Amino acid sequence: NRSPESSMFHLLVVFGLACAVFAHERVHLEPGQRLHDLESEWKLIRRARDDESIVVTLAVKSANAASLEQLFWAVSTPGNPLYRKHATLEEIGAIVSPEWSRLDEIENWLGFDAKHCIYTTNRDFLRCQLSCGAAERLFDAELHHFMHPRLNETVIRSKKLYSVPSNIASSLDFIGGLLRFPPVQSKSNPISRPTSTQVTASHLRTMYNVSSAVGSNGKNKQAVAQFLKQFFHQTDLKEFFVLFGSSFAHKNQVDKIVGPDTGFAGTEASLDVQYIMSLGANISTWFWSTAGLHENQEPFLEWIMTVGNTSDVPFVFSVSYGDDEASLDLAYMNRINQEFMKQGARGISILFASGDSGVGCKGNTFSPSFPASSPYVTTVGGTEMADIVLGHEVANIISGGGFSSVFAQPDYQKSAVATFLSEATHLPKSSYYNRSGRAYPDVAALSNGFTIVFNLIPMPGVAGTSCAAPTFSGIVSLVNDHLLQAGKSSLGFLNPLLYQNPSALHDITDGCNEGCAETGFCCQAGWDPVTGYGSPNYPALLEIAQKG
Repeated sequence: NRSPESSMFHLLVVFGLACAVFAHERVHLEPGQRLHDLESEWKLIRRARDDESIVVTLAVKSANAASLEQLFWAVSTPGNPLYRKHATLEEIGAIVSPEWSRLDEIENWLGFDAKHCIYTTNRDFLRCQLSCGAAERLFDAELHHFMHPRLNETVIRSKKLYSVPSNIASSLDFIGGLLRFPPVQSKSNPISRPTSTQVTASHLRTMYNVSSAVGSNGKNKQAVAQFLKQFFHQTDLKEFFVLFGSSFAHKNQVDKIVGPDTGFAGTEASLDVQYIMSLGANISTWFWSTAGLHENQEPFLEWIMTVGNTSDVPFVFSVSYGDDEASLDLAYMNRINQEFMKQGARGISILFASGDSGVGCKGNTFSPSFPASSPYVTTVGGTEMADIVLGHEVANIISGGGFSSVFAQPDYQKSAVATFLSEATHLPKSSYYNRSGRAYPDVAALSNGFTIVFNLIPMPGVAGTSCAAPTFSGIVSLVNDHLLQAGKSSLGFLNPLLYQNPSALHDITDGCNEGCAETGFCCQAGWDPVTGYGSPNYPALLEIAQKG
């Protein structure tokens, strides 16, 4: 028999060993994230040296996430007493800023390397510049240089899933900069193709009943976001308005550029700027560029993180960016959704192009695109002209649309989607998609035949839902302008208002999007997963907004 002293010693040894094992237990934060594989266009070049540098972003779990979502829905839903009573950045921070004890635990784990880290304003992200040796040690990663054939520089990413100690895993949502590669091509990629339709700013303003309406409120701002190292040229913008802007008042230049502002002009960037400024005419416009490659960042994450920690930002963002839902870990997407809620609660409208691949066929299943499939953004599909003279729109076959495989259908669209599914005369095989998932797009706009000015030369025939997103966004900015002039708040998250008032949109009832070796979804009266509730009707949108 052991003496009390020896029994106590034995217990302490066992306890110490158990603690040691527990302390070294590691957890994968993003087990569902798709890794680099042999089919990837990103090619492994070499192992990263220990003394090379990498930038990583630790997404610290927010406090009171449920309270944030409750506030988001309250300020976004017509009829709620808090509708459009948006919060400030500081008020959002008071809700979501992590507990200091959680931050202390993370800093203690980082140890000496914590001195290379900086918190965002709300302390919900921790951005660290580490040596690759330190990053491999902290995250159990295997860092390599990768290169894409379209780029002339490498990025550093881990060849395997990373992990953290279990006590740290409970304080983090994910770590950016280790697995996901920066975008090389948008899911909505504008291309120039032959067409009999030539769309200019004046055509769109006539089609959508904008007429001579322009902005006049000095506080109003709108923005386009870019992640592909694309830029626009002010000289192209000026030439565009010389050729196509004589019928309405407008600004001749972008008022603010956030991020890199030099480089070759790109079709995407030129399109976005020229058309958001044509529909949202005379409104202060920002170009928010987050290239990211120079520090191996994730440009999209960098953008939403920066917006969420900056007090003075535009009321409307037009974004043409997306990734396959199936390639992303759910924890990552859930946290990005939380960032969208933070912006919606502040009165910011974020509109995403729905993509240019129809249902996004992968084998015999549909592959939805994220963030287009997020329940917390407004997704814009694409139309084209059946008759330019009569202004008759039909669905563009490329229009991204379908059902999320992971996000539940939000309440604001359940009735509309149920009606579509019960009344549709053509539906793809039920095994191809998740009919109970978040359905998209929400709305649509013209996405074919656009004329832009590129390197001072008019370029006709530009197509893609990248045309539709800035078009719809500019009209949202015009509505905001009237609200601000009347001393009211901006629209913020649009979807509950739009789904309650579908008559404010031009219903698109003809056409289908591309499917898997057959037709995808098809338009019908009311909402459909090709063009949503339809294209904008400015006077009607203004009317429903003023009632709020």
